[in-house]
This record gives sequence, structure tokens and C-alpha cells, in this order.
Amino acid sequence: MDEKSKAAPRIEELREELRHHEHMYYVMDAPEISDHAFDVLMNELKRLEADHPELLTPDSPTQRVGGKPAEGFKKVRHSRPMLSLDNAYSEEELRDWDRRVRGLAGNAKVEYTTELKLDGLSIALHYEADKKGGARLVYGLTRGDGQTGEDVTSNIRTIRSVPLTISAERLQKSGVPQDFEVRGEVVMPEAAFTKMNEEREKQGLAAAVNPRNAAAGTLRTVEPSIVAQRRLDLYAYFLLSGGEYLPMGQEAILDALTMLGFRVNPHRGRVHKVEEMLEFIHSAEKRRATLGYNIDGVVLKVDAQATQQRLGYTGRAPRWALAYKFTAEQALTQMRDILISVGRSGKLTPTAYLNPVFVGGATISRATLHNADWIERMGLRIGDWVKVERGGDVIPKVAEIVEDADHPRGTARFVYPTICPECGNAAAREEGEADYRCVNVDCPALLRGTLEHWGSRGVMNIEGLGEAAVAQLRERELVRSVADLYKLTEEQLLTLERFGKKSARTLINQIESSKHAGLARVLMGLGIRFVGERTAETLAQEFGSIDAIVNATEEDLARVEEVGPRISRGILDFFSRPSNRQLIEHLHAAGVNMTAEKKQRSTQLAGLTIVLTGTLPTLSRDGAKATIEAAGGKVSGSVSKKTSYVVAGEEAGSKLDKARELKVPVLDEAGLLKLLEAGAQNDPSELAHDRAM
Repeated sequence: MDEKSKAAPRIEELREELRHHEHMYYVMDAPEISDHAFDVLMNELKRLEADHPELLTPDSPTQRVGGKPAEGFKKVRHSRPMLSLDNAYSEEELRDWDRRVRGLAGNAKVEYTTELKLDGLSIALHYEADKKGGARLVYGLTRGDGQTGEDVTSNIRTIRSVPLTISAERLQKSGVPQDFEVRGEVVMPEAAFTKMNEEREKQGLAAAVNPRNAAAGTLRTVEPSIVAQRRLDLYAYFLLSGGEYLPMGQEAILDALTMLGFRVNPHRGRVHKVEEMLEFIHSAEKRRATLGYNIDGVVLKVDAQATQQRLGYTGRAPRWALAYKFTAEQALTQMRDILISVGRSGKLTPTAYLNPVFVGGATISRATLHNADWIERMGLRIGDWVKVERGGDVIPKVAEIVEDADHPRGTARFVYPTICPECGNAAAREEGEADYRCVNVDCPALLRGTLEHWGSRGVMNIEGLGEAAVAQLRERELVRSVADLYKLTEEQLLTLERFGKKSARTLINQIESSKHAGLARVLMGLGIRFVGERTAETLAQEFGSIDAIVNATEEDLARVEEVGPRISRGILDFFSRPSNRQLIEHLHAAGVNMTAEKKQRSTQLAGLTIVLTGTLPTLSRDGAKATIEAAGGKVSGSVSKKTSYVVAGEEAGSKLDKARELKVPVLDEAGLLKLLEAGAQNDPSELAHDRAM
């Protein structure tokens, strides 16, 4: 027997043993061997893999910290949007939500799961079938803008509580298909946070403000070895396959994640009524200081998946889940002044300028004051002593005025302006609205805000078009609308401060790339009132072009799902203005793509369930999935007797074997295209093409 043949079984034995001990130490908190014994096993594996590099695999425990530094992070579209959760801050809001849920659920029995709301950052982990009947981690994405995340796989691999492989035995016990997706929260434990700040202090660096920001910054570090040193952790809470939630309740999902070997937060429960929810919330708030990681509330989810589907979603969040936020931390400070800023919608926003105070994990010197009515109700005066609160990512706000012998009231009353501080034109508010708005469409503040918004990461994603660059472009009068961005030259940018040849060329390239962002991003960038990310996506899919939206009637808009009267009015008002129609013409002339693939109402493949496996010659996995769904078909992540077809490409795995076993028709890409042409009435025997035959 040669050396390779001798080494191979020992290498596999060591990998399995190390995976077991990693799971017991990092997930179960129940180590079975000492750190020294673990290191001995790891070093033996490293030596054998170094002697036999042909036996090295990406999922080996030695490869958790083996990747090269990243050159930026590739953007990848999520299989399903990563939505936010609606929030509640009081018992009254919690009861209102429970009533809405039960009203929409009809006669269905409603039970809830309760979980801690970890103060970290969301992540999506994708696993695909391996040759042993198990699954392996293929990539991990940040939440990003909810639609598209950043590929941080090399950094995710360093997190010891993330399994790099899942055995066939674990998959079978859990009932989860081989291709699946896990969503969870990455956190930095308090001990790791303290250690990191001690090291930063030794290096003469500023301390990180809080564990959440430290975790987010760490996960986007380009050097995996640094990420490994920070000791991040992951708690899993959702399971999907093929972009769809698995057909099991939330409690069953948490149990399945545990069987798969993921760390699942043990502090969870199952409740039936609001009183039980409040009991869990109060208990969680009491224990939060002893957990060793930060939480900022409790998440409540309707347990039954059928009821979740019935409840559905609003524009930004599921109706079947809610985040109950703990009482925000407060601190006392003095309000020095109230200043007014003008946003891109023309809204005049009052901001309190404060003596700096540390609260909620950050030093605060400004806080929102909402609007004129709120200031009047509070009776705020400049010089007042106020309690400021901040919880999680919530914008700091003034909670109450403090008046006693040591904290006298201020003397200067604040008069809300009726003149725009930016352009000197009138500011007014419409009947029924709380906000004053500048009436001048050419107000420089509106344009400045629109330009910054247009270039922001979640919109047209023009890196380098920040506040400083926009201020200079406006000051030099190089840009009078977003369309003028596409006329800028390198020579013009070189006249600006802090712009060299390289940075000027980079910004020009970024602006050019933004032409291909698509219709939904353009709609977001235009700043149409009430049109957010989800509504923009919906409008893009329904109408397919900006011209169709510009010319849409109220009746046309009313037919679009999730577009109500308020959103319709905002759209109609925006495009009724000649200046905005002219802006669209200028964007057309600049070559900005303002089209989208229109959602097809085809029913060609209605009733068919199709499974994709392997690599197709021309279609990407996402492209094939979108094409099938547009034709009315359903894409599943696993093969069963109910599967209509399996579409197999190169390196098809166990799904192809399963299809043969169940005698499910197998198509290649050509067969899929033929099926799409002729529809669901095709004879499977004429289309099927098993490459092994």
C-alpha cells in the first residue's frame, strides 16, 4: 500500500474527530478533550495534508483560516429577500399585533414561538449536496440591502460554530434536503469584545463602541485570520430550500437546526396568549446582563407555517413576526440648541443639539425632535435638561424634560420656521400632515439630498459620491440634477479637492456602472414619496419600464398588489410635474437603463414542480429558477414522487440518483427550453434525457 493510500483514511478519521470536538466545544459548550489534545489532533491533520496536498479539501477543519485576503466582496442576490421585522415597544402595541394576527388567521389556532432578539447582524449560509449524501457550506452572505448581500464566505468559515459540512446522518434525522439555506445572527460575545478593545488600546487604536458594530466591521475585514482572532459566534433561526421556507413550524425548524449541528439559542419558548409573551419578555430582560452577549428584545413568531403563509407580508416585513424591543437606555444631558435640516423630500426636520452624553453604547450629541407638533406638545425650550434614549439602531431621541432644583428649565422658546433655511422660500404643511416642507422644487437642499441618496449603496451604488463630493459638485455648479452626473468628465473632477487621477477615474467608472442598476433602483433613487425598496421592485416587475410608470393612470396603479391610494398619489404627483418628466428624458439620453424584466402572467408550467441540479451550459441556477417561476412552475430543492421533472447539468449530484430511483423524468437544458416553448402538455418521454442512459 502506498503512502497516499495509508494517509487517506487517517486524514478522514482526524477530520471527523475534529468536527465532533468543534461541535461539542463551540456549539454545545461541553468540551470532551483539553485544548492541548485538540491541538495535537489538528497539527497531525495539518502535517498529513501538507504531505499529501492532493487530499486537501475546502471543508477540512484546517481550512477555517486558510483563505487569501479578499479583494472586496462580491455582491450576490438572496434566494429570498431578507426582510426587517416590525417593532413593538409596549404591552398595548403587543396586544394590537396579537389581535391583528388572530383576525387574519381566521379559525386557525394561533401559537407563537418566543426567541431572544440578538443584537448582531443577519447572515445567510448556503449548503449544497456533497458526494457522501451530506451537505457542505458553499457560501455565506451578509444581509446587505435585503435583496443583495456581500459574499463573506472566507470569513464565515472562521466562525467555529458554523459547520463546514453536515453529515448524511444529521440530514436524515432532521428531515432537511441536501441543498438548503440557514439564516442566523452573527454576534461578538462580550468577552471577545473586551479582549479586542484591550488589544486595540495596546496598539494605540480607538476602542470599538459596541459589540454589534465590532461584529459587523469584523465580518467585512478582508483578512480571514483577523476574523478568526475575534471569535465571532453564530446563532441559527431559519431554514429555507430553493428560496422557500421548509414546510414545518418555527419550533420544528429550530429543532431541525439543532439536529444539523448549528448553535440555536436555548432561551426560547412556546406561548399562546399575550400574558405568556409578557412573562417571557420580562424574564429575558432580567437575564440579559448574564448572557455573555447583547440582546435588545424578544422576537415573536407565529409557529404554524400554514398560518404564516395566510398572514403574508407587508411592504417590508412579515405579518407573522414581531420584534418586541426592550426599554431604551436613557441618560441626562442639556439641550444647547434646536437646528433645522432640509431633507431630499423638502421635509424640515428639527434636531436637538446636546452636550455629549454616552448612552446605548455610543456617545450622543444630537437627537431627533420629530416635528413641530411634537415640540409644541413637549413644551421644549432651548437650554432644557432632557433625558435622551437610544436602543439598538434606533435614532437617539429626547424622551422627556427634567425640571428640578439642579436642572432648571431653559428660557428661550423655539419658534418653528415657516421659511426654508436653505433657500429662503416658504415652508408649509398640507392639511392632515405633521411635517413642514419646502415648496421650492429647486431648493439646493433637495438636490443635495437627492444626489447623496442616488449614489448610496442600496440605490445606484456609486462609491465615492458621498457628502463631501456632492457638496463640491454643487458648489462648482457642475451638477444640477442626477442626470448631470452622467455628463461629468475626469477633467472636471480633477478640479475638486482630494480628487486625483485615480479617484476621478474610479468615480467616473462607478457612475458609468450605475447605468445598469435597473428600473427598481432608479425608482428608489428618484425619491418618490412612499416608494421604498419593496414597492420599487413590485412596480418594476409589473410595468417593465419607466415610461409605462410615467404614463400609468390611477386605475393602472390600483391593480398593482401592495400599491394603495397613498402610494398611487405619490407616484401620480411626482410624474405630473414637468421638471420630473424632463429628468426622465435626460436620464434616457444619458443611457441609464430604466427597464426591468416584466413579471409574466404565463401559466405554461402551472402545476409542475421542477428540481435543478448541477451546472447548466448557459443558464445560471438563479436564471433557470426565475424562468421556470415566470412560466408558472415551482422550483423545489428536493426530489420526491411529486416532482414533475429534474433538470440536470454537469456534476449533478445525489438529486439525479434520486430521480432515477423514483423514475422522475430527467431533462437537460435543451429539454427545459423545449418544455418552456411547448408548456406543460408535453409528453415527458419525449423530453426526458438522462445522460447516463
